[in-house]
Amino acid sequence: MYQTQAEAKNAAIGLLARREHSRKELLDKLASRCDDIDIEAVLDDLAFNGYQSDQRFTESFIRMRIGQGQGLIKIRFELQRKGIDCELIEAAFETANPDWFALALDMYQRKYRADLDPSDYKERGKRMRFMAQRGFTSEQINYATGFARDKE
Repeated sequence: MYQTQAEAKNAAIGLLARREHSRKELLDKLASRCDDIDIEAVLDDLAFNGYQSDQRFTESFIRMRIGQGQGLIKIRFELQRKGIDCELIEAAFETANPDWFALALDMYQRKYRADLDPSDYKERGKRMRFMAQRGFTSEQINYATGFARDKE
């Protein structure tokens, strides 16, 4: 339990030293360990001094998730769940400007490199569900599966 704002601030800086956090994430983590401390004031101070930035967190999060092969839908949902404003999310996506179709194709080819074109509908459905769970749109999934099919 943190007794003072200074202890809460040090704990938040420790969390931020490990990785970027959204304001909501820090609020939730600190609130679970603080009773009577004004956490909002601590977070305002961290943001003012440049230790915490939702914009920086969003850009970092998007880069990380794209590198993991996740699609637009899943990334957007996770950011909203972490308390990031929709306008900030859209601005970060415009800055990152990834090619979602190429990413979907790359993910599909990495996952199914041995057999790119399944012969039965059951396997095809399974692959499309996998891609949908990764956060790709139906157009991106159809592009990836169609491109792989045309290549063989």
